[in-house]
Amino acid sequence: EAGYVVRSGARRPIGSGEAGLVEELLSPDLTDDFEVVRSTFLPGSSLPKFQTRATQEVGYLISGRLTVWIGDAEFHLNAGDSFRIRGEAHRWANPYSEPAVAIWVIAPPVY
Repeated sequence: EAGYVVRSGARRPIGSGEAGLVEELLSPDLTDDFEVVRSTFLPGSSLPKFQTRATQEVGYLISGRLTVWIGDAEFHLNAGDSFRIRGEAHRWANPYSEPAVAIWVIAPPVY
């Protein structure tokens, strides 16, 4: 299975866990031109400062609600919404009482 399948109980934790963000790598490894990540934004968590990465990213909110700022625009996302970031300054916040879970495709990989 190595290199092809990632079992739900064997996902690789990634990121620092700072700001109430729990991330898991869904891709089997980081050898492709992109990575797929599952992110859980805990209630009350936020990334208070804008960050910019030399990436193209698409996110899909599976559950919960999330506020995302991309450049000067503020978006209030609900489960089923998706969004794109193309090397733009962005940040996020989950001011709600339930976790928000998103799937991201990021190119090139950043972890």
